[in-house]
Amino acid sequence: MTEEIRLLTLDHLRQRGMTSRQIAASAAGGSLVRLRRGIYASTSAWRAVHPEQRIVARAHALAAVSVTRPVFAYATALALQGQPLYRARDDRLHVIADARRPGAAHGVVRHRGEITGDVVEIDGLLCTGLARSVADMARTATFEQAATSADAALHTLFAPRDGVYDLDGAEEFRQNVRRIVHASAHGVNRAERVLEFADGRAHLPGETISRIRLREVGFRRIRLQVAVPSPTGGCYYLDFGIDDADAYGEFDGAIKYIDGRMLDGRTRADVFDAEKQREDWIRGTTQRRHGRWGWPHVSTAATLAERLAAFGIRPPR
Repeated sequence: MTEEIRLLTLDHLRQRGMTSRQIAASAAGGSLVRLRRGIYASTSAWRAVHPEQRIVARAHALAAVSVTRPVFAYATALALQGQPLYRARDDRLHVIADARRPGAAHGVVRHRGEITGDVVEIDGLLCTGLARSVADMARTATFEQAATSADAALHTLFAPRDGVYDLDGAEEFRQNVRRIVHASAHGVNRAERVLEFADGRAHLPGETISRIRLREVGFRRIRLQVAVPSPTGGCYYLDFGIDDADAYGEFDGAIKYIDGRMLDGRTRADVFDAEKQREDWIRGTTQRRHGRWGWPHVSTAATLAERLAAFGIRPPR
C-alpha cells in the first residue's frame, strides 16, 4: 500500500487538546471514524484511501486492543499482503479462531479451524500465507472475488517479465492451493472452478472481471497480454486478444490519466495522443478491431456486449 491511515488513540487526541466529550462528538458528527474502542481515524484520511487500506487499518486497530494476537485470514489476510480485492467490505475483518475460544467481536468474522504453519507476519500482524488465503477465498467467496484474488496472487508471484509468464511456477502454486482446498470438505468444487480459470497475466482486478464477462458474453478464445510489434522495434502489449472475433480489447480503469506516477511528467493530452497513435498503429498493421472499455462496462455481460458491439466486436454465433 502506498498510503497508510494513522490510528489515533485517546491519548493522541487528548494531546491535541480534545476532551472526551469533543472526541465523542467528533465521532458522532463524522469527522472521526471509530475503528475500535479508544481508536479512531480521521474521516478525511479514511475516505482518501482504497478499501484494502481501510481493512489494514481496522486490522491494526483490532490487534491493538486484543489480549492475544489475532491471526487474520481470507480477504483481510490478502489486504495485509498488499493484494487487490474486488468489492471488498471494509467494515469487517476475518480471523482464524480456535474452536475452544468463545465469544465474538463487533465487525469480526471468526472462522473456526486450525492455525497451521502457513502463517506469516506483516507489519507486526499475523495472517495466513498467500496460498492459504487464496484457497480460503476460492472455497467461500463469490466467483468474481475469488478469481480476482487468485489472478492477483499469481500475478504477484509470476508476473510476466520480458514478456514471459512463469507457467511452471504458476502451476506449482496452483497445485499448492489445490492441496489446501482439498483439506476441507467445504467448497471444493467452487474452488476448482476458480483455479481452472485463474491466470496471473491479468494485471488488475478490472482485467479479471473483464475476462469473466467476456466468457459470459460468449467468447472462448481469449488470450492475455498479447504482444504486437511496435514501430520502434519493441512490442505493444494488449490486455486481451479476442480471437473469436479477430479483435483486441483493453480494460481502461482511467488511472493512467490521473495518476502522476503513470503520467511520468506528461500531460493528460500527451497520454491520450500516445494512446491514439498506438491504437492506430495496431489497427493498421494487424487489420483487427480494437475495443476499449472500463469499469462502467463490466457491471454485467449485457453491458459489455453492448460496448463491444459499438466497436464491431461480437461473439461467434
